Amino acid sequence: MAKPSKKSGRKVRVAFRRNRNEPARVKDWKKKTDDGQDDIEEAPSESIVAKGDLSRHRTVIVDASDEGTAETSRGKVISIYGLVAQVDDGHRVWPCTLRRILRTRKIDGHHPITVGDSVHFSITSDVEGVVNEGVIERIDPRHGELKRRVGKTDHVVVANIDQVLIVSSAGVPAPKPHLIDRYLVAAHAGGIEPIICLNKTDLDMEGVGGEVLEVYKSLGYPTVATSTVNGQGIDELRSLLQNKESVLAGQSGVGKSSLLNVVQPGLELKVGDVIEQTQKGRHTTTSTTLLRLDVGGYVVDTPGVKSFDVASVPLAELEMHFIEFVDLLANCKYPDCTHIHEPACAIKTAAEAGEIGHQRYESYARMYQERAG
Repeated sequence: MAKPSKKSGRKVRVAFRRNRNEPARVKDWKKKTDDGQDDIEEAPSESIVAKGDLSRHRTVIVDASDEGTAETSRGKVISIYGLVAQVDDGHRVWPCTLRRILRTRKIDGHHPITVGDSVHFSITSDVEGVVNEGVIERIDPRHGELKRRVGKTDHVVVANIDQVLIVSSAGVPAPKPHLIDRYLVAAHAGGIEPIICLNKTDLDMEGVGGEVLEVYKSLGYPTVATSTVNGQGIDELRSLLQNKESVLAGQSGVGKSSLLNVVQPGLELKVGDVIEQTQKGRHTTTSTTLLRLDVGGYVVDTPGVKSFDVASVPLAELEMHFIEFVDLLANCKYPDCTHIHEPACAIKTAAEAGEIGHQRYESYARMYQERAG
């Protein structure tokens, strides 16, 4: 009787999706003596590893159909619709699907790929020999990620970004410094250079928006004040975006799409009005899309959000993303100071003395307490 043939191909070690990161129950390797004291037994010889750690790997056989061919083109993912990614190779945009092996590997986020990814893809033909679509074979390592937490999962909004333009409004909706601070934390954590843009300056009759912008300018952040009505700051903004890969972020109604329409005429992105009763914008951008600029570079217009969860940032690292805190941290009495309730806290002392802005300290405290539960 002939033995069944083994599947040929290359062996690849891939990670399972994590089931849980902690043991089902805490193991206590101690026993009580007659006098009620703990008596530690000899350390067990077993190696106890929580599910989700080093043991959570398996070996799969990758055949030729999974690996694709060596002849690939390189491009950038500019949008994703379901399981199809639109990939720009510099000459045309290809609709691409994912090679199966990429879908089975453990990759953080809701989707194995995201807008901004640099990918290698092969081109396929239909039955009549007409080239009509591609298959993504490989994804290059990422840098510059903007993330947000969706449920218990970190979702990468966009990857391979040089800078994030945090857009706020000087009119309606009113500026929200705490939301700006959340974006700044996310930018720092993702390795992205932040730029703060105050739009609708023509509506800033009382100078409130200008005061908000000045706070961040004094901290050393690049800032720009713009208006699509009178053209203020548009040339400066276009220069900041030139030859960079940028993402625009901010709540709905601040004018992100309007700014892009003025920076590059002809885009004709849909814009909406702000609801007067709630001062909240209507969503006009419904998906993240990467757009090529005539001055060089790309820009990503993201759907507006009313809040931004920074739960992906480790709680102990939150302090490092407030740049005015950094030089003072060593002066706190306790090395694990939370800067919320401890005595002799250098951060609290500086905030009380006005050396750290009240709004900025309140943003930190609010984020910390939300994370700490």
